[in-house]
Amino acid sequence: MRFLKSLGLAAAFAASFLAAPASAQSALQDILSGGVLKVGTTGDWNPMSVRDPATNSYVGYDIDVMTELATDLGVELEFVPTDWKTLVNGVVAGNYHMTGSASISPARMKAAGFSDSYISVEIFPFTTDDKVDRFSGWDSINSADVKVGTTLGTTFEKLVKEWFPDAEVTVVEAPARGYQEVLSGRSDVFITSNIEGATLVSKFPNLRQIETDGPRAPSPIAMLLPQNDQVWINYVNSWIELKKAQGFFDRTAEKWGL
Repeated sequence: MRFLKSLGLAAAFAASFLAAPASAQSALQDILSGGVLKVGTTGDWNPMSVRDPATNSYVGYDIDVMTELATDLGVELEFVPTDWKTLVNGVVAGNYHMTGSASISPARMKAAGFSDSYISVEIFPFTTDDKVDRFSGWDSINSADVKVGTTLGTTFEKLVKEWFPDAEVTVVEAPARGYQEVLSGRSDVFITSNIEGATLVSKFPNLRQIETDGPRAPSPIAMLLPQNDQVWINYVNSWIELKKAQGFFDRTAEKWGL
């Protein structure tokens, strides 16, 4: 009787196991079985990710990082074009396995997961040399006679609306960018990270960083990942830790002047 009771319990357990829904396959298994790592990237954040329209190829810090990851996985790398307003949606919908660098924010964390951070940014304001004398610090930007340009769906859009409620904020949609609004004279100020700002000032001699008492919104940068895929998140985090220890991130940052 004891044997029959045990047999019955085992049968009941097996039946309940078979009836339970199979767990979703991790992106890691999908990548390894398919032989392709799909990465969402905007191609408009110099020097992180820059797309060459003539060849449809990408260069930048992010591109080097993702190339290294794909090499270590032993798979091909496919960049999936996206933009800032749909960056998170692409991860959630499974259009790509991960994204390149993005600021960690509570809004994004509601829908997607993040890897560990490997670089950070700070935010500064910029204008053109013919307008730089109009501004003396952050507060001078928050005025009704100041036009601030920003790009839809970016962290910068949220910040300019929060920081400059009295200014006139112009939101443009990618591939247009806030700095282009300023260069064209349609806006007076844009904000961006120290990473992109240094590149833009070097590229456009008439751009100037506005003097302030310091940067704002220091923000860690990480990769966006599927929120419920802990296997994939664990792999990426362990890979980041390994590459930090090997000096890969430091060498790549130095290469791109970061």
